[in-house]
Amino acid sequence: MKRVAPQRGQASAELVAIVPLLIVSALALAQTLVACWALLSAGEAARTAARIAHLGGDARAAAGKALPNLLEPAKVNVEGARVRIEVRAPALLPGVPGIPVSASAALDPEGDE
Repeated sequence: MKRVAPQRGQASAELVAIVPLLIVSALALAQTLVACWALLSAGEAARTAARIAHLGGDARAAAGKALPNLLEPAKVNVEGARVRIEVRAPALLPGVPGIPVSASAALDPEGDE
């Protein structure tokens, strides 16, 4: 009859191997959620600025007010009724650059859109 070697410490070794993978996966998921939030916020600000531009107002100021402070500064390009906003989604790890995100919106002058 063969003797099975004791498996002491196997659970600890598996835990040490899996914990870093879980941490990296959680950070990647959280960073993806932050980037999605930045994209949604930029899109909403672009739509707001396009509405203001369509009415003849200051689209750059409207975009600045519609964006959360965490996404400032933003590049706002206004060409007629088309507004394009470029921001950087904040990085969760220090020293890592933010993720560039852009959104654009326009209103049709005839009211079709």
